[in-house]
Amino acid sequence: MRAEVDVIAGGEWTPSAVSFASHGWSAPAPAQLPAQVLLVDDEPRMLSSLGELLKDRGFVLTSAANGGEAIRYLGQQPFDLVILDLRLPDISGHDIMDFMNSQQADANIIVTSGDRGIDAAIGALKRGAYDYLRKPYSPEELRKTVDNALKQRRLQAENRHIAWQLESSERKYRYLVDSSPDIIYTLDHEGRFTFVNDRVQQLLGFSREELIGEHYSVLIQEDDVLRANYVFNEGRGDYRLSRNVELRLKSRHAKGEVRTFTHELMTISFNASDTSQEPDSTQQELFGTYGVARDITDRKRADELITYQAYHDILTDLPNRVLFKDRLGLAVLQAKRNDASLALMFIDLDRFKLVNDTLGHVIGDKLLQQAAIRLKACLRSGDTLARLGGDEFTAVLPELSDRQDAVLIAEKFLECLRQPFQLAGQSVHISASIGIAIYPGDGESTDELIRNSDIAMYHMKAEGKNGHSFFDRSMLDASCQKIELEHSLRLALERGELEMYYQPQVDVRTQKIVGAEALMRWNHPERGFLGAGDFLPFAEENGLIIPITDWMLEAICLDLLDWNAAGGEPVRLSLNLSPQYLDRGDFFDKLKNALTLHHINASQIEVEVTENICIHNPQTAIEQLNKLCQLGVSVAIDDFGTGYSSLSYLHRFPIHTIKIDRSFVMKIQNDNSQCPVVLAIISIAKGLSLNLVAEGVETQVQERYLERSGCNTMQGYLYHKPLSQKKMLALLRVT
Repeated sequence: MRAEVDVIAGGEWTPSAVSFASHGWSAPAPAQLPAQVLLVDDEPRMLSSLGELLKDRGFVLTSAANGGEAIRYLGQQPFDLVILDLRLPDISGHDIMDFMNSQQADANIIVTSGDRGIDAAIGALKRGAYDYLRKPYSPEELRKTVDNALKQRRLQAENRHIAWQLESSERKYRYLVDSSPDIIYTLDHEGRFTFVNDRVQQLLGFSREELIGEHYSVLIQEDDVLRANYVFNEGRGDYRLSRNVELRLKSRHAKGEVRTFTHELMTISFNASDTSQEPDSTQQELFGTYGVARDITDRKRADELITYQAYHDILTDLPNRVLFKDRLGLAVLQAKRNDASLALMFIDLDRFKLVNDTLGHVIGDKLLQQAAIRLKACLRSGDTLARLGGDEFTAVLPELSDRQDAVLIAEKFLECLRQPFQLAGQSVHISASIGIAIYPGDGESTDELIRNSDIAMYHMKAEGKNGHSFFDRSMLDASCQKIELEHSLRLALERGELEMYYQPQVDVRTQKIVGAEALMRWNHPERGFLGAGDFLPFAEENGLIIPITDWMLEAICLDLLDWNAAGGEPVRLSLNLSPQYLDRGDFFDKLKNALTLHHINASQIEVEVTENICIHNPQTAIEQLNKLCQLGVSVAIDDFGTGYSSLSYLHRFPIHTIKIDRSFVMKIQNDNSQCPVVLAIISIAKGLSLNLVAEGVETQVQERYLERSGCNTMQGYLYHKPLSQKKMLALLRVT
């Protein structure tokens, strides 16, 4: 027989909807759900009658016509009430109740039976039946019994809910105390532990059982006991006592454990307060002390680390600029007090930028770390080595007996750096330029000593690097001249003191001018004409190369207009662009706009770049030069062979012309000269179908050798010196 289930919405709350979780911290609110009632009877009319009696009371009714169906439903879902007939065709009602008891089914049972014997009723009640109704029963009796059964169930559920809340609340506060990140404790009036939470086991390795009844001093590190006694015992008569103190506690944890307590002694902070009974007129009873011990070891270590990092270079672990100036100041004061001298060394690593650019910043950092270790090993115990930043180091040498002591340390520095550094599977060689200033002769303040040692270092760099130099007053004058030169160079643009000169490039076969190289000159009002080498390197150092190059682009376009108006074949103009200028993302647009504005054909322009641009950020350089080629501008490698040449550059980069540097041409002394580098460069150009230009040709011997070897385009004093625009125009008109 198919079971019938009637769902009636809007029923009252029933206990079956309440679930009790032993691990939760708050009891769920009673659910407003209808009661689940299972009707079990093998007589269809009786089942129908039960359904009619209960259908309007807001219950969810499920009907079972035999014991098997009843057991199946009981196994599928919980019920609040079961109205069970004892006599069923397959399984007795007692057996169903036994099944429910074995499954711990949480439901009230109302047994109905037509059996007049007492044994059936006793058996049902023994098995946990709520009530026993003999058939026939009145509708009112059934409804009242059902209401009472569900009411009892609801009251039991509410009682369980209240008990659960009390137990949950107690567990919650116990959990909060034991799970606190701090050690929570109470002491009696003698200072003995009356309570301590489980955190003490995790943090210090002591169990609460072994601490209860013990004096608090068993946890205090010996050196802090007196301070602890003062804090815990001060003002015990005042129940409002509140004190804060830092104390170190003993720990049983292993020294190497990855936890707060890496040592036997631990630093913590106490927030302790005495509590006592409210005082009356006769006596005051002291309850004891409540305290919270918070582990601040990590915080104190973090503070120490922050302080350390504030005064040390993170990469090399050397003192940084702040600590260096502090120690230098102390050394100066001590030298002044003792009427002694000291040396300040300014150390700059040579070729570090090249290593950093070619091998990457990670390898550059490793180089700095290894260099710092080597330099530090050369110093005396009282000396200070610091890193100011980048590849710059300083060394303070107090208690200097004479200048020779500084010379010995500087030579040790240079010698230790001469040994190759093993980085990225290859040997890297560097050197250093060292400037030395002596107190008090080279300065009596820290700022003077730093400035003058820095000046001496740059003087050493200008002299060829890889050495040391003592400060001299003449160096300061030279530095002042540089500052003055920078100011004058800034004014040169405004005053129109810059001029463009041009050195023609000649085809030796026809003796015709086929091109020219643009060269900048500065008509200095006091020093006369200065070549590009006298001021452009300085302009690159000080960021003036950008506005100067902007001016050059405009100037050469105006000059090219005059060249083209002079008639004859168009002459290609080569111009040198600084890598700094090429690195700017707008140089392409500037050149394109200038050519468009003045109606200059891009094929007349050849941009000369050095090999260094191929090393520094090559992918960006390729993209930039390709844009120039798309515009119609050709590209030349200037001074080929003097830098870090690689045939792969010529394949990867859009190169049209190779220029043989004058340093190679100068070695051609006679017709039988052996100049393999020149021959190699010419062979490379021919093999790659590149144009070839020789620079610095000054003799006919050099001309014959180059022409015989396959180079036909040359420039140099043999043909023309750099010419002003006026003379260049006159030359073009003649030819």
